[in-house]
Amino acid sequence: MAGAARRALAVAAAVMMLAGVASAVVYEVGDKAGWTIMGNPNYAAWAASKKFHLGDTVVFTYLKQFHNVMAVSKSGYKNCDTSKPIATWSTGNDSVVLNTTGHHYFLCGIPGHCSAGQKVDINVLASSAAPSESPSMAPSPAGTEPSSAGSGSAAAAPSPKGNAAPRTIDGCSLVATIAASVISMVATAVLA
Repeated sequence: MAGAARRALAVAAAVMMLAGVASAVVYEVGDKAGWTIMGNPNYAAWAASKKFHLGDTVVFTYLKQFHNVMAVSKSGYKNCDTSKPIATWSTGNDSVVLNTTGHHYFLCGIPGHCSAGQKVDINVLASSAAPSESPSMAPSPAGTEPSSAGSGSAAAAPSPKGNAAPRTIDGCSLVATIAASVISMVATAVLA
């Protein structure tokens, strides 16, 4: 039984290490309102209420017939300028991994939507556990590349993560929840 307990403890330790690596949080932009102009959501207040870190994912949920998502420069964000987007997403359920620290500017490219408030500035904080990365477009899985327009843009777009964001339970990653369950089972087996 001691050998089985050691193996179970080793598995639990491995799962805990994975939980630490996979502890990124998934945020739905606008929470239940989603990405819209209906109801005048306050995206500045929404973003200010969150603490974004490297590896977190923001999910833009919207009706693709009426909206899209553009990553833009600070100037593009400030002026609602859609002429030189860094990247564009238009599926209606777009997951974007925040892979660099600093400000990430997003807006809806449909005429009038940005000026009506459909834009968000997401500030990714440097983590003491992970070094700050220089801006660069991270590779993405095949078939999930955002379309890009313009050239010579100084900022980098966060990488898309297809349309399937990892699920979270009250802001904790599913992996962390599984790790806690495994540790509980191991403790029960060792103490039995």
